[in-house]
Amino acid sequence: MVNAWTVASIVAVVAGVVGFFTVMRGSAFVAHAIPNGAFAGAAGASLIGASTLLGLGVFSLSGALGIGLLSRRGRHDVATALALVVMLALGALFLSWSEEYAPAVYSLLFGEVLGIASNEVAPTAILAAVSILAVAVLYRPLMLSSVLPESGEARGISAFRMEMCFLIVLALATTMTVPVVGTLLIFSLMIGAPAAARSFTDRPLLAMALSVAIALLIVWIAIAASYRTNYPVGFFVGTASAASYAIGRAWAAWRARRCPARCEAGVCAE
Repeated sequence: MVNAWTVASIVAVVAGVVGFFTVMRGSAFVAHAIPNGAFAGAAGASLIGASTLLGLGVFSLSGALGIGLLSRRGRHDVATALALVVMLALGALFLSWSEEYAPAVYSLLFGEVLGIASNEVAPTAILAAVSILAVAVLYRPLMLSSVLPESGEARGISAFRMEMCFLIVLALATTMTVPVVGTLLIFSLMIGAPAAARSFTDRPLLAMALSVAIALLIVWIAIAASYRTNYPVGFFVGTASAASYAIGRAWAAWRARRCPARCEAGVCAE
């Protein structure tokens, strides 16, 4: 349980920070595709006796770079879909060669936060620190390219380079979060909390801090509820993420009715 609380809290912080830019850049499909495709890397790693974390990292990074390069001269959604299809096809092939992978498949799909081993805490913390540090270094140019890409280009900030940097950070976040909440639900934590936070405020740093707070609350509630009910952690993560977004949208709608003039001016959420 100590490992579960520790690692889940680390995951929530990273999901809140990286997810903020995921929502800002409209990259929810990418946040869904990379962890689902990276699942194939874990399957391949298990076949050769390597660490599933290493397999996740290799396929996450490969998928992120593939999406970035393919979308440079084409549609971003098409490039994302193609990368996801290729990685899922490889995952199906790897699974067909193994007859003893069912429990690991289930844990990677839906998460196994209550089964986190002590030797998994340090690698998760290291990847989390690298992800947060990368976001801190890239914060200003990444924010400008997310909100005003034309102005960023005029100031010498390459939209393509920023996209590649963001995708690499997303790949790192995916690598550390998939073993905890699973490939099918990581995007719910990475999208639900940040989207809810943006409904409460338009201030970037405040929204990011609120996103982290909501993500922490979600995983803490999920762990406690899973421990008490013996239901999957992923179920509570998904439902709590959706509930947080619904509450955020309800709050924004209430504020819009209460002060329509200010909301039209774009200051109501503040």
